[in-house]
Amino acid sequence: MNTPKHGQQTGPKTGITRRGALVGGVAAASLPLWARYSQAQTAAPIKIGFQVHRTGIGAAYGRWYDRTTQAAVKLINEGGGINGRMVEIVAEDDGTDPKRGAEVVEKFANQHGCDIGFGTLFSHVVIGSAPRAGELKLPYFVVSEGHHVASGMLNRYTLQPGITDVKSQVQAMAPYVAANLGKKVTMVFPDFAFGHDHRDFFTQAIEAQGGEVLAHIAIPPSETSFTKYFPKIPRDTEVLYHVMVGPAVLTFVKELGEFFGGQGPALFGFIDSLEAVAIDSPGLEFLENSYFWEGMCRDQQPDESAHETAYRAAVGVNERGASISDPRDVSTYAHMFGCWETLHVIKAGMEAAGYTGPQDRAALIEAVEAMTTLAESLAHPQGDKIFNGKTHQVFGHQNISRVEGGKLVRVHRTSIEDTLYPDEVDYTAQPF
Repeated sequence: MNTPKHGQQTGPKTGITRRGALVGGVAAASLPLWARYSQAQTAAPIKIGFQVHRTGIGAAYGRWYDRTTQAAVKLINEGGGINGRMVEIVAEDDGTDPKRGAEVVEKFANQHGCDIGFGTLFSHVVIGSAPRAGELKLPYFVVSEGHHVASGMLNRYTLQPGITDVKSQVQAMAPYVAANLGKKVTMVFPDFAFGHDHRDFFTQAIEAQGGEVLAHIAIPPSETSFTKYFPKIPRDTEVLYHVMVGPAVLTFVKELGEFFGGQGPALFGFIDSLEAVAIDSPGLEFLENSYFWEGMCRDQQPDESAHETAYRAAVGVNERGASISDPRDVSTYAHMFGCWETLHVIKAGMEAAGYTGPQDRAALIEAVEAMTTLAESLAHPQGDKIFNGKTHQVFGHQNISRVEGGKLVRVHRTSIEDTLYPDEVDYTAQPF
């Protein structure tokens, strides 16, 4: 995969040169905003099927993925929509369940007449749903982090252009962990595909830094108490690497603190263990001076860009990453930007392809596959990214934050190059 060269044009590059797409795009752009908006109001909407975890272990994420999606669509529609048409979100709860996920994808295609599917987070739901999307020839834009897209496990109709994957994240984290926290690691992770990605790829990454994983502790995602697992942590562990998800994450981190009593190994967590949980909650004092990966920094940093500040306001989140209307309602800030950015990629792809309806689905996928650099902007407030059209996976900067005075303070930001790895698939070689 090529990285941008000096002077290379930024922004979503598509290479789509079909005359119809260009003429349509120029004509739409030449209209004044009021005319474009008026035209959009009279055209049939573009329907995006939003597969949302309203219930099940992903519900906290689903709530904030929904808010972020609605905010992005509001911005897109206020700007004239996509190709002069309003965007309509058709939401269906998948219960964070793979079987229901596939059923939801089928409803999008056959019952609701959606143009595409979008939004899935939990990896086991993606893996359960993507094959059906491929069979139905429904473009399926996931916001998941799992390595299942880039590994080649799925199909040409499944893309992850708005959020990075676990393999790239842990590859970029491991050098910092080994150099600053320790090389003898015990890992605690959820026992499904997302956790297995962490297990496999961080183990490889820390070994490449001269370290080793002493123990892998897999925990069922339905578990509600964790104390019984902690005695399995070897005594000579220098770093406890934790990544947990679901409604019991607060219980997990509280019990972790009670078990070690502030005397345990260094803690390095993925913020998944505390998404939707206030870092200064009672019982979490032991997290002071511990470290977390963050896709996007929950606490406002001193150098936050104007684009991110505008994004915070649009999604209704304050400087601590909580809801402006209810400071006790903490967001899933490190992940939900992926919905915002993916919707803007969809918009750019549809406009480049001159998308008019389901007959243009293949052209949409080809347009997204042709993208390379995504420049930091209001559409991409998390930062610059590189999209790999062959693997359908985006690559971007990663952040390591330390808890200081009950706040998450960024202490390291990786380069995009730190996250790159060799291609494992070429989806562009697969037929539609």
